[in-house]
Amino acid sequence: MQVRNLIVLVVCQLITATGTIVVVTLGGIIGSTLTANKALATLPMSLMVVSVAATTIPATLLMQSIGRRRGFMLASLCAVAAMLVAALALWKTSFALFIAATMLLGINMAFTQQYRYAAAESVRPEHVSRAVSFVLLGPIFGALIGPEIATRGHFWIESVPYAGTMLALAALFFVQACLFLALRDIEEHASHSVPQTERSLREIVSQPVFLVAVLGGAVGYGLMTLIMTATPLSMHLNDGHSLEATAGVIRAHVLAMYVPSLLSGFLIERVGVTRLMFVGALGLTATSVIGLQGHSVMHYWWALVLLGVGWNFLYVGGTTLLTYTYSMAERFRAQAVNEFLVFGSSASASLLAGTVMYYFGWSTLMLVPIPILVAICVALVVIRRDPLLHVAR
Repeated sequence: MQVRNLIVLVVCQLITATGTIVVVTLGGIIGSTLTANKALATLPMSLMVVSVAATTIPATLLMQSIGRRRGFMLASLCAVAAMLVAALALWKTSFALFIAATMLLGINMAFTQQYRYAAAESVRPEHVSRAVSFVLLGPIFGALIGPEIATRGHFWIESVPYAGTMLALAALFFVQACLFLALRDIEEHASHSVPQTERSLREIVSQPVFLVAVLGGAVGYGLMTLIMTATPLSMHLNDGHSLEATAGVIRAHVLAMYVPSLLSGFLIERVGVTRLMFVGALGLTATSVIGLQGHSVMHYWWALVLLGVGWNFLYVGGTTLLTYTYSMAERFRAQAVNEFLVFGSSASASLLAGTVMYYFGWSTLMLVPIPILVAICVALVVIRRDPLLHVAR
């Protein structure tokens, strides 16, 4: 086990999470100050998610060519450029430049989503779930540090609000690029269950376990993005809850997404990956059930906390399950397909959330996940006897 790699990846994940949370927190606020059309205020955030989805395959293929370390360093420098462009956008009062900045950050995020694969490749197969969940601990601290930078950095440059915040993030991302110099080359730990041959992409993606792994990640990320994006609109604009209450619910949700990483890797080793994913699907179902019961702050709080826990179990479980389906020689192509579908679903959900809320409302939004979750539960039951899940890893 390459402990150094895991430490580097956790710290870099913390920096990434901090920067992302700051930009997501301030994105709509900054957007509304830079455009006269307030309906476009959240466009930079939506295009950031689209940028993530569009870059996932090129990011994966580039790292196949130049390696994880160089790919991650390049992504960090891209984030530095994004924050500098954002600061320039604030100085020039340019909405177009701010959109360019968020899309550059989206390119960075497409690379940083691969941290969990780098962690999985740094350990022996039997420790993959633990390594993936360990790397996801970074955002816990990012959820605490990010809001502080967002609020305290407002007037670091008095003449240009929030420009100081963006420059501080640029410095953090530069530190991140330097940290990747310590990332060691990945050792090829062979899987016990997948032959070390290079099959066609069609053979890889046609495996039932692969399909369910991708489905778990896509459903978890897509539904999480859909509900999380719609929550502020429903809570603050429709139900009149305060911004402080809305921010508190979102903070609880972010913590619920990542705190379970303290246990999820060990739970997979203890009870099995499909059982944990099944529990995750039940958690997302409980989100819909609670969301349909009322519109108080506590209804939103419990729904969003369960949403976070359900996402974690499906995401960590889906990533672990995916590693069962490919050899080291096949990993980049398999991962590229997974990332595109997972973050494509997230981008679609981000763009649809406002539309669904505007035309149909919160109650209809809460009904959308239920048939999808029933489908994934059935799929998890179907593959439970697949030989890939019963070979000692």
